[in-house]
Amino acid sequence: MNQIYHLDEHQPLPGRLAMGVEYDGSAYCGFQRLTHAASVQASLEKALAHIANAPVRVKASGRTDTGVHATRQVVHFDPPTARSEKAWVFGVNAKLPRDIAVRWVKAVPDSFHSRFDALGRRYRYILLNQMSRPVLERANVTWCRDHLNAEAMHIAAQALVGEHDFTSFRAAGCQSRTPWRHLHFIDVKRHGPLVVVDVQGNAFLHHMIRNIVGALVTVGREEQGTDYLVRLLALKDRRQADVTAPGCGLHFVDSLYDERFDLPKELLGPNLLAFLGEETGARGLPDCPLVTSRRDRSTVERAKGGARVI
Repeated sequence: MNQIYHLDEHQPLPGRLAMGVEYDGSAYCGFQRLTHAASVQASLEKALAHIANAPVRVKASGRTDTGVHATRQVVHFDPPTARSEKAWVFGVNAKLPRDIAVRWVKAVPDSFHSRFDALGRRYRYILLNQMSRPVLERANVTWCRDHLNAEAMHIAAQALVGEHDFTSFRAAGCQSRTPWRHLHFIDVKRHGPLVVVDVQGNAFLHHMIRNIVGALVTVGREEQGTDYLVRLLALKDRRQADVTAPGCGLHFVDSLYDERFDLPKELLGPNLLAFLGEETGARGLPDCPLVTSRRDRSTVERAKGGARVI
């Protein structure tokens, strides 16, 4: 896949825009704007305002926790001033700190919503399984010096696929109205010293993936059997579950949308895993009510002429 292409600098982009954003979350208390701490959203909106010469507010496809990274966080916004593709990408990047970057921008229908139109979200958690502590990768992997049995971790993880009550894997302060989520797939594979937990679902609870990884590491260390996650799931009690894995190993790598929006395709990140060669949306979506309802919502709004959703 060619990652180098021409950015138009003459034609202003009309209407609502979708934007792909990458960031190193180490210095931020998550994506969402906060009054008491640094956030990715605040930095992004400040840079957008420089280019638009007016305040800009963005909506994101999902939140990320403190210290969590993203290679394809999709946001949308309604620009107060029309600018070219090059201005929105290169111009905004010139105003952003070095740990945040705009990857692409695209005009979308006024009805597009980065959160409510998302059909699925995909994360990768990277464990560096070696004796010595990491140096070059220290900000984007979690180090584990005990040998991990990746095959046992994968077997244990399959109990989570499908729709379940994930109470045992949600943070105590989780604000979601329901603990039910639908996991499309979860794979655990070893690539040399890297053990990668690759998971996709309709959405995730606060700390859900990190809590799952914490339990999987216990299985990988062979301190628990492959039925461990089945037992934790049945408990429906976070207090009896396992530890929360650190945020530094977690990467938000994809938000999936209906093909009609024609959002840019990219190699899935982070670049540490670029050798896998997998592209955005490469894994299919399950036939489930949420995917069907969101596709239907897009169809209805298209028939109505695209009622604006903010």
